[in-house]
Amino acid sequence: MSKSKKIISKEIFSGKAILQGMPELAYVFDEEGRILKWNKNVELVLNYTKEELKHKFILDFIDEPFRKNVFDVFTDVFLTGKDRTVEYRILTKSGKKIPYLGSGSLTVVGGKKYLTGIAIDISKLKETEKKLKSKIDQINSLKIQLQSDNEFLRKEIKSNLNFDNLIGKSKASINALNLIEKVAPTISPVLLKGEIGTRKELYARAIHDFSTRRNKPFVKVNCIALQKKTMEDNFFGNKNKDIIGSFELSKNGTLFIDEISEIPLDLQSKLLTVFQNNKYNIIGDSKIKSLDIRIILATNKNLDSLIKTKQILKDLFFYINVFPIDIPPLRERISDIPLLVEYFVKQFNQKFTKNIKTSKKALALLQSYSWPGNSRELENIIERAIILSNTSLLKVEHIIITSSNINENVLTLEDYKKEYIVKILNKTFWRISGDKGAAKILNIHPETLRSKMKKLKIKRP
Repeated sequence: MSKSKKIISKEIFSGKAILQGMPELAYVFDEEGRILKWNKNVELVLNYTKEELKHKFILDFIDEPFRKNVFDVFTDVFLTGKDRTVEYRILTKSGKKIPYLGSGSLTVVGGKKYLTGIAIDISKLKETEKKLKSKIDQINSLKIQLQSDNEFLRKEIKSNLNFDNLIGKSKASINALNLIEKVAPTISPVLLKGEIGTRKELYARAIHDFSTRRNKPFVKVNCIALQKKTMEDNFFGNKNKDIIGSFELSKNGTLFIDEISEIPLDLQSKLLTVFQNNKYNIIGDSKIKSLDIRIILATNKNLDSLIKTKQILKDLFFYINVFPIDIPPLRERISDIPLLVEYFVKQFNQKFTKNIKTSKKALALLQSYSWPGNSRELENIIERAIILSNTSLLKVEHIIITSSNINENVLTLEDYKKEYIVKILNKTFWRISGDKGAAKILNIHPETLRSKMKKLKIKRP
């Protein structure tokens, strides 16, 4: 052994017992970045033999994205003489990457400079940070959903029957509202049946608002928007993933499950057991929790045919079919269209600072349309007409398709939504958020718009 190496051994490490007894990684590098001394932990963690470690370069142990920063810190220790700490990922011989926090100090022996340091494994700390971030993301997601719900509620219609969010004077509308008035004060499950765009959620909220649970939470679960592999976590919650389930969120309130036919059969069976026994377990927790919620369900499909094709459990159907309410499509309540148009025109006049009046010609044209997208489609068309209008009268003939050619030209609701959103995005030069963004014009939260764009496969050209 050379004289200088003997000095290093003697003066930097006053005995192998101290070095080998350290629980962390301990090491010595020369000014050129070659490793000279190390403890047994370095061999165990990096999976190198003593012979393989001799004169290895410092960056040989560092994952690529961290190499520049580590080398800058290494160089700075020799230049300034100051102790430095740096976070990085160690790269083992097998290619495994482990997060570590390293600390280096300058040591001068016989006029030569060396870096002595230790490093500690921070894997558990990183895992804790990941869980914390997941929890924060979940809270932010719930916050966005609440903001979206509040925005949605502010837009809804007032009715002559004092049902907040609903409007209608047609026989079909009044029949549905009368049923809501009767069932709302009870705790019976309610099944809302209606086409896409009939706004079943508004009827569910009306039931909640006229119930004894009106001051408790109203929680909506949109089964179409959920991935099947995470659906159970969404209902029950998951202790290991820090997910709060909708059973917990709707405690003592109302749980509205939209499109129940999208739930897998095995989960349908579990939900039925929960509804019947009013007890459940959070996933990953053995503690039994009591369930006290009002259940409202909705679907736009024929449940009888779903039972025949075994897409919904027969026992679940019998449970949810206690009090079914058919939500009438807009084509069956033509007399409600003038009321709805009046409301939407007023709403969008205020929003876009305009003073557009409804004409008899526009109303006649709107009442001649079959409305495959129902009242939601009507709202979209009125908003679009107000935006495009440069006169004092509402003009819809350039937007809507008349009944004489509807069968050969009508778009699906999804295609119409996609086309409409793209046109708004083009007008805002694809700016989503902000006062001049598309989300502001569409009156939805920017995150909700991004979600819709992803679902409709809308990409910026």
